[in-house]
Amino acid sequence: MTTKLHIGNLPRTSTDNEIEGLFRPFGLVSSFVFTKDSATGLNAGCGTIEMDSDVAAQSAIDRLNFSQFGGRTIGVSRARREVGKPK
Repeated sequence: MTTKLHIGNLPRTSTDNEIEGLFRPFGLVSSFVFTKDSATGLNAGCGTIEMDSDVAAQSAIDRLNFSQFGGRTIGVSRARREVGKPK
């Protein structure tokens, strides 16, 4: 079962490959999606990543939350479930 994480305060110049590479040491990355700015359609500086297991996700949170990436302090936490979506 995969576990979704929210990543915040990412540099807007980050790429999918950079983010996946950051999380890969902790386990298999199932998917990553940047949140897009509704006005411009560009990277909004945050996103959602799916890790292959809860253990991998927790390891990533423990190691990466409040760490430095691209000159910024990023936040990594469990994604909140979307309203109306089953768990």
